[in-house]
Amino acid sequence: MNIKIKKGLDLRLAGALTDTAIAARVMPDSVAVIPDDFPGLAPKPEVKEGDKVLAGQPLLRDKTYETLKVVSPVSGTVRAVVRGERRKIERVVIEPDAEQKSATADSAQSAIDLLCASGMLAMMRQRPYDIVPRPDRQPRDIFVTAIDSAPLAAPMTASLAGKKDLLEAGARFLASATTGKVYLSVADDWSLGDIDGAEMVHVQGPHPVGNAGVQIANIAPVNKGETVWTLDAVTLARIGRIVTDGTFDGSTLVALTGSEVEKPCMIETVMGAQLSAIVGGRLKKADHHVRIISGNVLTGTAEDADGYLRFPYRQVTVIPEGDDVDEFMGWASLSPSKMSTSHTFPGHFLRKAFSPDARLLGGRRAMIMSGQYDKYMPMDIMAEYLLKAIIARDIEGMEQLGIYEVAPEDFALAEYADTSKMPLQQIVRDGLDYLRKETE
Repeated sequence: MNIKIKKGLDLRLAGALTDTAIAARVMPDSVAVIPDDFPGLAPKPEVKEGDKVLAGQPLLRDKTYETLKVVSPVSGTVRAVVRGERRKIERVVIEPDAEQKSATADSAQSAIDLLCASGMLAMMRQRPYDIVPRPDRQPRDIFVTAIDSAPLAAPMTASLAGKKDLLEAGARFLASATTGKVYLSVADDWSLGDIDGAEMVHVQGPHPVGNAGVQIANIAPVNKGETVWTLDAVTLARIGRIVTDGTFDGSTLVALTGSEVEKPCMIETVMGAQLSAIVGGRLKKADHHVRIISGNVLTGTAEDADGYLRFPYRQVTVIPEGDDVDEFMGWASLSPSKMSTSHTFPGHFLRKAFSPDARLLGGRRAMIMSGQYDKYMPMDIMAEYLLKAIIARDIEGMEQLGIYEVAPEDFALAEYADTSKMPLQQIVRDGLDYLRKETE
């Protein structure tokens, strides 16, 4: 199957990778698992401070589905179970051991039980609602993406080199968990050939071509009452590892990118690594503030150097904060260094890499119904009307306008281009949570 997408936009940003070879291998002083990275999960701790854990050993379980676990990416000692207001679990911090050891999963379990116990189901997402999949709902289809089209992202193939056997083992295993098909979407740089157990889908186009929601919309859209699962190919390889030898692989390749990075590079570390271990000594010397983003500039989470690599990201982006900029005419400046999608800015016509900062550049105002969002969403939905239905909490309108198909990340590019400066991703997240609360 071949799909070509025309709508979207590839942002031209400075600080891109020039080489995907591993520049450094880093084991951080601490690693964290953050429950907020697993939407829909009601976490309850399985460990306490001072406990010794192995890689792949459960740290958290879901209060409703107690077999559904979130596991440790490393072996080590639980340093802290950090709680916030109303005793909400904010993160579980682990101090890694010098020698890493993994727990062994029982491969004799059913597919769903193994996915739950090994922590793999928590690393997947369910449509509708973009939440951790519910173990009691069999998916119609499973969609795997081997494309990361986000700004400055490294090719996902860099993390999959030499893992074709694991991908095939994972695909065959997931096929037993669905009544439909396992679709694997790949880009032009795919070099591993066909993957046994998956139906190959070759996709072309600009960002957000790598988003699972875009691929689902163009392959087999989700209708009311249907459930599908989504995951990336790196998680599929981890599932293959669990199936093959029963061990959990918490290692990950992280792309350190952005205009404030001295030399963008690939770093091998572990999931949930402390960011100071990744960015330390690798940023440009500057007298201005910088923003460290766990993820990409569109959907990532702003962190400080003592923060952690958030799931599911394999990218850290560093850009200027912009809080100390004194610019003539501000957001209305016609400087050719200004990055914009508008034809009124000279920079729009320049084929160059830009170095934008983190400023909003404009004030929030009422939504302008201009059809602007549709330019950046290659999905058969009326984005502006769907957002209005979400804001109005119109459940019937949300359902008719396609809320079951979308996730917040599908609106990230439209949020960047939005002249109204509205927090579209947060609006969609709130709408999905509200719909789930009212209809389930």
